[in-house]
Amino acid sequence: MCQARQFVLVIVAVSILLSGSVANAQGPVTLQEQLAAQYKLVKMGSDSGGVAVVEPGTLLAVQKGGVLSVPWKAMALCPAKFQDNNLHPPAGMCAAMVKTVSRYFQKGDKVYPTKIEVNPDKAKISFTVVACDACNGVNPPSSMKGEVVFQFAKGYLEKASVGEVEDTIGQVFSIAGDEQQGRGDQQQQGSQQQAAQPEQQQAEPQTIQLGMTTDQVQAALGKPEKIVNLGPKQLFVYKDLKVTFVNGKVSDVQ
Repeated sequence: MCQARQFVLVIVAVSILLSGSVANAQGPVTLQEQLAAQYKLVKMGSDSGGVAVVEPGTLLAVQKGGVLSVPWKAMALCPAKFQDNNLHPPAGMCAAMVKTVSRYFQKGDKVYPTKIEVNPDKAKISFTVVACDACNGVNPPSSMKGEVVFQFAKGYLEKASVGEVEDTIGQVFSIAGDEQQGRGDQQQQGSQQQAAQPEQQQAEPQTIQLGMTTDQVQAALGKPEKIVNLGPKQLFVYKDLKVTFVNGKVSDVQ
């Protein structure tokens, strides 16, 4: 009986040790993971029109001017730097090289996060975004992307709370309200649906027939660029068409 009790105690002790090992193996949630939970990344793809948003991410609103954006297919980004509550636009050779294809995001522009990298050793967070063209009313879509490097004091990221870090990021990219988020998602989804559909069918061609009156022709083709009166004969001249009337009825079309 005593041996059986000792065996049970050993099993319990081993179970406690194993559960502690599993908990230690999981470890604390990292700042990278917490930011990933707060900022859902957009998923990009392509369609017949080019680059497109496949799945919207967290909708953000640009709060400061100075974030330089370049086309989605550009290999290099020219990041702005946010340090000591100030945003410093990119300068130097990088900004000069992309000058002809780049533009700055304007305050209020809506963007989606595409990539977030936390580097505690260098005390910085790289935050990359892409324009929500549907939200900004840009057509055709531009898919311009930009990056901001948030620079902190050495050792800050090891002890800072995720809330403090988000407050800093929010000075440049604030999370849009629920209403704006929903509207942005709906607009983006609408754009995706339009992109997925075949090209819209062309409007039915207008038909001009012999014997039609001048009023009927104008109803179909609109007002002509020129009207030539030759007695009983009359000409309606359009950009790429000439309609001849005799006694007020269509007699020829060229």
